[in-house]
Amino acid sequence: MPVTIRSLLNHWNGSTRLVVGGTEGPSIDEPLRWVHSSELADPTPFLDAGHLLLTDGTQFQKQPHDRNIYDSYVARLSEHGIAGLGFGTSLIHSELPAELEEACRRHGLPLFLITDLTPFLAFSRFVADELAREQTARIRWSLDAQRAIARAAMRPDGLTSILAELEKQLNCSALLFDAVGTCIRAPTDGANIQQDNMFRDAVRSALERGTRSASHVMIGRREFMLQTIGHGKRLDGVLALGGLDWPDPAATDLVNSVIALAGLALTQTRALDKAHHHLRAGLFEQLLRGDRELATRTATSVWGGLPRAPLTVIVTPQPDSSDFLLDALEREAAEHRGRVFFTQREDRIVVLAEATPPDELLQLLTQHGIPIGASTATSVDTLPRGVAEAERALRHAVETGQPNVTFQEFLDRGVLGLLRREHAGTVARGILRVLHEHDAEKGSDLLTTARVWVNNECAWDTTARELGIHRHTLRNRIQLAGRLLNLDLDVLRDRLELWVAVQLMTED
Repeated sequence: MPVTIRSLLNHWNGSTRLVVGGTEGPSIDEPLRWVHSSELADPTPFLDAGHLLLTDGTQFQKQPHDRNIYDSYVARLSEHGIAGLGFGTSLIHSELPAELEEACRRHGLPLFLITDLTPFLAFSRFVADELAREQTARIRWSLDAQRAIARAAMRPDGLTSILAELEKQLNCSALLFDAVGTCIRAPTDGANIQQDNMFRDAVRSALERGTRSASHVMIGRREFMLQTIGHGKRLDGVLALGGLDWPDPAATDLVNSVIALAGLALTQTRALDKAHHHLRAGLFEQLLRGDRELATRTATSVWGGLPRAPLTVIVTPQPDSSDFLLDALEREAAEHRGRVFFTQREDRIVVLAEATPPDELLQLLTQHGIPIGASTATSVDTLPRGVAEAERALRHAVETGQPNVTFQEFLDRGVLGLLRREHAGTVARGILRVLHEHDAEKGSDLLTTARVWVNNECAWDTTARELGIHRHTLRNRIQLAGRLLNLDLDVLRDRLELWVAVQLMTED
């Protein structure tokens, strides 16, 4: 226990008497930093805040009843932060000057009498012994607490155990959040706290800044310290401590040890996430090259599979401030196992989702205030086309300042949109009627082949794989379609003619 004026009075209860202070006056339970004795008229240059001053009143002998002298003396002590004044009688003054008592009451300075000839040095020795005893106790507590934390870290649930031990040692609440603000560990009294919107916003804000920081947030009457964990642009989480009292550096050292251990545990999780990101990038490049079997098998074993066709490809720039979005997408992919796949390609984030992406995914992307481009419905076999569409939609979003644009919206605003408004679909069906009639007569599939080919940007291998036919068969069909349409499909202009007709043939 820290030494206080009250503990001094209790120790010398037969020779001391409290005059100003107690339950109704200034606190006599504040810890004392030291005890000095002085008979100077102004001893404050030699004292620090939190010190106790002892005097026998020699400085008041010349003018023993001048209220101004007492008032200015006590005012200086109070303004300097002196914890209290002990006045010795029986040596210079036979009794306490009433003017001194009035001044102490007026300025709120605790005052007690030393009624016998107890040496002031005895008070100093007592305080010194108590401070040394307290320091020894704190050192012993610190060592025991550090050992307890170390033992907790060796348990199978090490991260949870060290936080529980921290709560026990410091009588506080400890909550741990991962890199996207999801609560990993909460105490039994923290269930309502972690649901508080203000609290969650404070945690998320600390993470989105992407830098190491410490901040405070008040939830009701309870203060929480939020300490981010990690380094660089990639934070690993946030440790939130509530109801924490910082009695001495030992408690600070204990908290720092727990932060370090929590950071180590979260860094191991971060290493796994980084490996997943590399794996995602490799699988995505395999999908673009058409190596679907290996990529699908790997994705199934690690993430539960790939989103089912029809797919939507979403492309967005990666925010510069931090990697919070990547961490959030990792959590999103885990929660929608097999329905969401994402990867990082240079300065872009590419997301594959089902034709109707989860609302949480769209909300996550839009809340970052970055533009989004989305493709029309596509499949794994036609993934290059989907990525190209999403990239083109993203460029349009950036150019026009829109938050998100789909490729279909981009087309509707362009030349094709104009043609649709002019009901050019009738003309398109007329151009392609010859293929439809040929298919009906011969039992062939030229119209479907031409549609898939142009939608795949005239890529032979991708189209052949999607149709399940040989590449040479595909070429023969396209050449026949060109002859029937009187188009040279080796020429860009004629290919564009076919592409536009295919896009418009379903329009009224």
